[in-house]
Amino acid sequence: MHKKILITGGTRGIGRKIFDEMLSVGEVFVIARNRELLNELKNLGARDVLGCNLSSDIKLAESFIFDYQINILINNAGIYNYSALSDENEETIDDIIKTNIKAPILLSKYAVTNMKKNKWGRIINIGSISGVMGEAYASVYSASKASLIGFSKALALETAQYNITVNTINPGWVETELGNNSIDDSEFSKEEILESIPQKRFVEPIEIARLIKYLISDDARGITGQSINICAGLSVGY
Repeated sequence: MHKKILITGGTRGIGRKIFDEMLSVGEVFVIARNRELLNELKNLGARDVLGCNLSSDIKLAESFIFDYQINILINNAGIYNYSALSDENEETIDDIIKTNIKAPILLSKYAVTNMKKNKWGRIINIGSISGVMGEAYASVYSASKASLIGFSKALALETAQYNITVNTINPGWVETELGNNSIDDSEFSKEEILESIPQKRFVEPIEIARLIKYLISDDARGITGQSINICAGLSVGY
């Protein structure tokens, strides 16, 4: 099966490392907001790119997915906001929900049509440990990521007979710009956060990228509907 891989939010952090890893797997396509960084990825080997705000311009992605017959979809794009719910404004809530859960649902809807026809496909949704455990002052974000887990399980059941697998990966604290910015927004220092993680470290983006590489391989064809935590032990307890 010739692999045509679409990554959302593939220009920075986890998404960029996924992009690097996927170049050895098949043709790679990227959707993100930053057009300048997208052009860089095209120079580095991306088959094609699309500048698109998934919270408002999701329909632009439909023809992109159909035209290239995407058979591996990695829903990585996401928005995080650290705030008490009482201080959240409705616009930010809408942006988080549309980007973190509505967009993956619609992108999966577009991609599944072709996957069913060819009786093969892989969908990886990047969730968060906050969707598994809950995170104070990130309730909307946690809700969106918890929804992604439920969606993945249901879609996995719906598509299993077509040789399509759907799984969620839930990172904990990851050594990225977003992760470090989240620390700046929180009330805890990095040292305090590290103390709460059993392995006393942040997950590296390459760990997530290589897990994806395994999950989209034929060796992992029996793994579907799963919610996999990669969090250095954070979800186990302290």
